Amino acid sequence: MLGLIAMLIYTGCSHDLLNIENPNEPTTETFWKTEDDAQKGLDAAYSRFYKEGTWMRWLSFRYDLGSDEGWSTSPWNELAEWTRFNYVNYNFWEGNNVHWEDFYVGIFRANQVLKYVPEIAFSDETKKSRIIGQAEFLRALWYFQIAILWEKGALVLEPKDASYKPEEASEEHLWAQVETDLKSAAANLPEQWEGADVGRATIGAAKALLAKAYMQQRKFAEAKAELQWLIDRENSLYGLMDDYMDNFTHYNENNRESVFEIQFDDKNKGGTGNDASMATGFQRTQFYAPGGIGWQDGKARSWLVGEYKREKNLDGTNDIRLYHNLYYKNSPQDFPDENPLIYGRQWQDGDWGEDMFIRKYSTGYFRDREDYFAPNNYRLIRYADILLMYAECIVETGGTTTEAAVYVDKVRTRQSTNLPTLQNSIFASALSSKEAFLKRLQMERTLELCFEGWRWADLKRWGLLDTQEGINELKSRDPDFNNFVIGKHKRLPIPQIEVDNSGGKLTPNPNY
Repeated sequence: MLGLIAMLIYTGCSHDLLNIENPNEPTTETFWKTEDDAQKGLDAAYSRFYKEGTWMRWLSFRYDLGSDEGWSTSPWNELAEWTRFNYVNYNFWEGNNVHWEDFYVGIFRANQVLKYVPEIAFSDETKKSRIIGQAEFLRALWYFQIAILWEKGALVLEPKDASYKPEEASEEHLWAQVETDLKSAAANLPEQWEGADVGRATIGAAKALLAKAYMQQRKFAEAKAELQWLIDRENSLYGLMDDYMDNFTHYNENNRESVFEIQFDDKNKGGTGNDASMATGFQRTQFYAPGGIGWQDGKARSWLVGEYKREKNLDGTNDIRLYHNLYYKNSPQDFPDENPLIYGRQWQDGDWGEDMFIRKYSTGYFRDREDYFAPNNYRLIRYADILLMYAECIVETGGTTTEAAVYVDKVRTRQSTNLPTLQNSIFASALSSKEAFLKRLQMERTLELCFEGWRWADLKRWGLLDTQEGINELKSRDPDFNNFVIGKHKRLPIPQIEVDNSGGKLTPNPNY
């Protein structure tokens, strides 16, 4: 879908000291002229997914390992400390600056499309509006991450040169821009794509991300309205896959459960620069795999195993999601009917001990090692997530727990999961009140969506990072939260170099 040729397009002015133009290098003045230029510019914006600061690699350390789901035992101490809220060097590249840079370069590329494409003549205005809609979606997606991680930043809505000094925008202004972009994107995008375009942003992706933005601001009525559009298209555009594992391999990508996924593959095996061989693989798997197979920098917290095993499915066996999401010493005993090996190996007592490894998205289902070129697409938003968010919105807007449980039960009773409905489970008391239901929903979400990058946003939305009671709950599951300072660590420090380069227009976050 994403042509690598687009990554070679340089769209900024290029003049040497003698002011002589290089005729072989496109400039802003010579490039944005044709429909093909517009498409290449858009593909260059998509290509920012293939950078270390995104879901390709390091962003999972912020969202998975920074939450109570995971932790880091990396021998690279500074990397591990950034998952433990020990932020000393605010310019630590892999923990902070790389995200800021990759997000804002992504915004810059989207801004170029949004500035120059409207002036290009198209034979098909629908194609033009769809290019614009995709750029709006991508810009909103990056600003969403900035609002979640730093809660403020620069709000840049057109291409700027190197002399630009960014003005600081509040979290409220960032969310407002996300809303504006996604509303416009939804009006411009198709319901689905065909052929080589499958995987691009759709109306459903825009509405789902808009619903997430509304929910983070506790605008549940608005979020419910956006989610309704997807719910109404169950069994036509969207639905749950019978086999939970179909969502995490490279065999069943862009399926009916996918709302938006990042298109990874293992065809290119270069670095992550802007050249023809740049890597387009999913690199997180290398960092999460057990020692001897990968780097084992990221691991799962053991409490998840206990939560999965609290109830049996209707066949009297353990929740199959535990098998697919984690690998641990007793996994073969807990799942005697499943393959006891990982990457074709037995558990290595001397090397792995009592560790809990993250199996989700690993490539052990088809090969015996990890590298930087996993072919699995990353399912950024799944329909299961839509159902669970919709249930949350129902009770937050005055609906009954019985009504909301219908949508939770769809996820629980998926064919391969085969759990009882909430009403018929050991958690039936969750239907007794709004508060009880929401508390159970917090666990239902992590059992379904763990290590998919949404736990941190969920913890923020539920207020667990704002009170000592919430932090105490998280401490009971993850001792890293002993380092958490309320009012400080719910957001990252603004990179110091960005504060310095702004000439005082960007200011540090509270308590940093």
